[in-house]
Amino acid sequence: MIQRKPHPLQKILENRIAIIDGAMGTTIRTYGMTEADIRGERFKDSKKDLLNNGDIFSLTQPEMIGDIHRRFLEAGADIIETNTFGATSIAQSEFFVDDPREHGGRKNPEFYQKIIDDKFLADLAWEINEQSARQCREWADRVGSATGRQRFVAGAVGPLTVSLSNSPDADDPGFRVVTFDQVKTAYTQQVRALIAGGSDLLLVETIFDSLNAKAALVAIREVFDEGGKELPIMISAAVGRGGETMISAQTVEAFWTAMEHAKPLSIGLNCSLGPDLMYPFLEELSTKSTAAVSAYPNAGLPNPLSPTGFDLGPEDMARFLGDFANGGLINIAGGCCGNTPEHIAAVAKALEGKAPRPLNDQKVEVAA
Repeated sequence: MIQRKPHPLQKILENRIAIIDGAMGTTIRTYGMTEADIRGERFKDSKKDLLNNGDIFSLTQPEMIGDIHRRFLEAGADIIETNTFGATSIAQSEFFVDDPREHGGRKNPEFYQKIIDDKFLADLAWEINEQSARQCREWADRVGSATGRQRFVAGAVGPLTVSLSNSPDADDPGFRVVTFDQVKTAYTQQVRALIAGGSDLLLVETIFDSLNAKAALVAIREVFDEGGKELPIMISAAVGRGGETMISAQTVEAFWTAMEHAKPLSIGLNCSLGPDLMYPFLEELSTKSTAAVSAYPNAGLPNPLSPTGFDLGPEDMARFLGDFANGGLINIAGGCCGNTPEHIAAVAKALEGKAPRPLNDQKVEVAA
């Protein structure tokens, strides 16, 4: 019989707003890395450009990734995310496998079954996830010990580059490029490696397709059942200006209803919108959810003339997320695209002493 005990985050969520980190991709860009830097010696002969494959930096530039984790922790983050947003065999195939559409073919379940069965991609996905989790673990423990404040590692599970909900073929609405089981298998590989690397939590994030997220949650449940160990689950969706998930088009209330069965530690919104546009949808989610509520919006709208590529500076994000707290909407706060360690430091300072959204005696528990 599995015994359960309160999770250490429970006390934090009951007493204050927890801080999650900012944008890994945005912060990587401030280091001026080049194609040669990401390739290193290991990937020097890769046929495709890799610079947009930021997860690979965990293998080729681990010192930089560790420095980013350190900066977010020193900015006040309680939770730091692994650098694994695209660390599945399916997502990594975009950078290492020829696209059949360039030769008159198409991506379909047969193509993706070869991806799932590809040993190089499976091994690469495992290594990225495990190493990134270990890097996070090292810095979370180091800064936690130095400050006397426990920090947590969230294994980041991204949305993939394919959709289970929609067909890419307007003439064949029933067609799907990939199957549910293939997506679940890719996520299973990722989840096992994130746990092996020492993650405290699993964060299914930037959800634009709820069916993809369902596959991730099924994978997580199966990994928990086979290993006898459970971690808290955080869930976070990206919504459009109408408050709907980007591809599956679920409203915020419908999204919560679809995810409630997973008994997440938190559910929330991230990416896609700046904090001003996110407010009403976060407010709706806050009234529906029985879990903690998280928010880590983009730093406003994209702006190529801005140093971060987004409009809002640290003081702007601090003000807007302060409004979230004043409205009693959030338990966990941070930033997505455009948010650097300086943004997170400003947010942490602005939220210090502000009351978290009431949890209604909800208890966050995990298997002992």
